[in-house]
Order: sequence, then C-alpha cells, then structure tokens
Amino acid sequence: MTTRTVLTAVTIVLGSLTTSGTALAAEPTCDRGEFCAWEGTSYTGAARRLDLESANPGECIPLPENLVARSFANRLQRTVSVYQGQTCSTEADFTTYPGGGTYVPEAPFVVRAVQVWES
Repeated sequence: MTTRTVLTAVTIVLGSLTTSGTALAAEPTCDRGEFCAWEGTSYTGAARRLDLESANPGECIPLPENLVARSFANRLQRTVSVYQGQTCSTEADFTTYPGGGTYVPEAPFVVRAVQVWES
C-alpha cells in the first residue's frame, strides 16, 4: 500500500464521519463563573448564561426567555439546584449539582429554573 493510498483512505473515513454526524461534538463553551443552559441535549442550540450579577443566591431564577433546557453546565463556584418547574417547586423534579465544573449533556428532566446557593 502506498502512502498516497493510505492518505486517501484516511481522508475518506474522516470525511464520512463528519458528514454522517458521528464525529464528536466540541466541548461546550461556558466560562468560569457562569451557569449555562442549552435547549438541546449535548449542548446544542444557543446558550443562555447566568452569573452572580444576574442570579442572586437563594432566589428562584426562571431561565431567560422561557428556555426549557435539556443540557447545562455549572461553572459557578457555588452549588446550583435545577428545577423542572419555573417556580422552583419541589413538587416537580429537582436536583442539585456542585459548582466549579459540572457538565450535564442530557438533563434527567427538562430544566425551567435554577437556584444558586450561598456556598
């Protein structure tokens, strides 16, 4: 097998992975100090971002623009609870994630609100 044949084979395989959608997704962009939420799984769609300037600790914060998030990342240095209901009701599903770098490519339920904890 010549070098040219090997290069051609590699190019064909890489091209088919890219066009078939089986290539790996890029790591989501969410800066330190932010909570980021995406409407699609695996961090797809436009990201909505919250930080401590827009998210007061202890308050229930509905996601901006009535977003229903299916993936998210907590890069805040604080613990965050995510809620299925827009009012942070514990009657619906909710769970808590540590701060610093928690990535959730597929939320266990749709997320409509968050609550940032003091520490």
